[in-house]
Amino acid sequence: LNYFAFNSFRFLIKGGLAGAAVYVAYDQGLLGSGIEGAEALKKAQETLPPAIQGWTDYLGWEVRAAQLPPPPKFDFSLSASWNKGVHRVMSALSVAPTRACEYTVEGWKYVKDLVK
Repeated sequence: LNYFAFNSFRFLIKGGLAGAAVYVAYDQGLLGSGIEGAEALKKAQETLPPAIQGWTDYLGWEVRAAQLPPPPKFDFSLSASWNKGVHRVMSALSVAPTRACEYTVEGWKYVKDLVK
């Protein structure tokens, strides 16, 4: 009975953490459009260094600004990447019937050569 209760408790904690993570991601706009995601990333880049400095001050660690690496700069457009992926998939789907016919003809030729 204790083992079952312990596993149930662990499952509830993990489920609660996962649900909270999804809620925070949704609340911050990370699950929205690419523009909302870019705004959330910009907000995080502005907020993170002061937050790290606040925690280091609270914990008593001496961290100089020169020791902290600069936040990474992302030059990545989610919408452009999405559109590029959609174009590639549609291009592959548009040539799929032609390629299927070509591969079928080659397969029949191969089978005929084996039978001879």
